[in-house]
Amino acid sequence: MSNRRSTRLPPAEEVLPLAPLPQAGGVSPGAPLPQAGGAGGGQAARRSVGNIVTTILRNTAAVSAVEFALLAPLLMTVGLGTIELANMALVYTRISQVAIQVADNTSRSKQATGSSGAIMREYDVDDALAQVDLVYPGLQVFTNGRVIVSSLEQNSSGGQWIHWQRCRGLATLGSSKYGTQGTGSSGTGFAGMGPTGTVVTADANSAIMFVEVYYKYQPIFFNIGNTTAPTIYRAAAMYVRDDRDLTGGAGANNAGIANPSPAATSYTC
Repeated sequence: MSNRRSTRLPPAEEVLPLAPLPQAGGVSPGAPLPQAGGAGGGQAARRSVGNIVTTILRNTAAVSAVEFALLAPLLMTVGLGTIELANMALVYTRISQVAIQVADNTSRSKQATGSSGAIMREYDVDDALAQVDLVYPGLQVFTNGRVIVSSLEQNSSGGQWIHWQRCRGLATLGSSKYGTQGTGSSGTGFAGMGPTGTVVTADANSAIMFVEVYYKYQPIFFNIGNTTAPTIYRAAAMYVRDDRDLTGGAGANNAGIANPSPAATSYTC
């Protein structure tokens, strides 16, 4: 007998089958593939959109630019509004100075005469008003406003009297708040000029130059707090500083203001 050991193969039914190799994407053979547009595809699409949104929300590269774009209109409004308020305050101050300047100049203006006291002429009023545009050319007072000059005196009864009054500028802005030429010509019913509590009155044989200024504010950028520009009002008063002939001199017919030849423009109200 041979010493060679015989090898017995197992029966065919005992041979174990080989495990199938995994396919790309992890899909086993025979498993149904996901269909386009199916539940699997929708979930993947939603995950993709979600990832994009998350990426955008986490991206801070342009945050400063976006914030500036949102705040720029507010910052510009605040900045320009501050400039406008400062300009308005400056204009209020200048209009007050205009009133004081005209009152001061008309209280000094005079033409000496040999036979009587100095007289006030239409030329003197015109000159005092013309100086406003020379000192404050940017305001254009007579284009955007109105200046009213009144001579407050005593009448024959000792009452207050607006002997004469001159106006120059926009008549639509208003007239004197305290009376027109001739107010208080007789009697003592007219108290004087000025707001209640600070009414000014003239002494006998003297006069007070009372000046009122209206001015329509001209904004640089826009109106603040209103749809229309405000109208500024300021007033000033000065005693006449000379022995003025309050009748206006010979030929004035007691008008209080003379207009000798060559005649000057009379800015009657």
